[in-house]
Amino acid sequence: MTQQPKGAEPADAAGAATASGAPDDAVVVEHLRVVRGGRDVLPDLSVTVPRGQVVGLLGPSGGGKSTLMRAVVGVQVVESGTVTVLGEPAGSPALRRRVAYVTQAPSVYGDLSVRDNTRYFARVLGVDVAAADRAVEAVDLVNHADARVENLSGGQRSRVSLACALVGDPEVLVLDEPTVGLDPVLRRDLWAMFRRLAEEEGRTVFVSSHVMDEAVRCDRLLLLREGVILSDSTLPELLERTGAPDAEQAFLALVDAEGARTGGAGGGGGEAA
Repeated sequence: MTQQPKGAEPADAAGAATASGAPDDAVVVEHLRVVRGGRDVLPDLSVTVPRGQVVGLLGPSGGGKSTLMRAVVGVQVVESGTVTVLGEPAGSPALRRRVAYVTQAPSVYGDLSVRDNTRYFARVLGVDVAAADRAVEAVDLVNHADARVENLSGGQRSRVSLACALVGDPEVLVLDEPTVGLDPVLRRDLWAMFRRLAEEEGRTVFVSSHVMDEAVRCDRLLLLREGVILSDSTLPELLERTGAPDAEQAFLALVDAEGARTGGAGGGGGEAA
């Protein structure tokens, strides 16, 4: 993956390739600009996401993570630039079953059972019932298949959303902060699932988080702040580059370095984006 913000130095030595992508790239974003509320949320972003990996998009709230993910799945109005997914323009009908999107809030029906939710999405996507049942099994909810979603825990509801996303057998999973608000055990279990989907099934898992310790679970990391990717690398490369002991300290070091370079102040914040 590579990213070269306008006027900035390369994010990492690992990012030597161009943003035009390669055949093994699942997502290619080139010079993406998104304006929301009169503000450049993403001023000029270029990045690629390789196939078959767990790619983490990390950074503080308000940095543009959700906006980038919406652009990848084709539901975000963009000012300029291009987003290509699996060789097709983002949001193309051809990607309907090849790309799945799980939003921060569970996008399932609380008054239906786990099984009924997945079977409903199977009908929407035109796949057979067996696909729905396989998805329930994949997220380890077979014992709760007949339970109404509204009676499940927060972590279980998150897994129901993931099951519905898996029904169409997507090649790319875009997951917007799927572990927010969950306890450490549930977070661990979900990340183990993401790892299995990538390593055993060859899916691309593009997942956002503002919890820096989740960086250790990713194959590659994109550190995003105020619409600019400060780093695109593996965690070992990031720690070596900054000399920091962990991802959080590395991120802060990059923020301070960027602030010193541009003359701006460090820190994050802002409205959700």
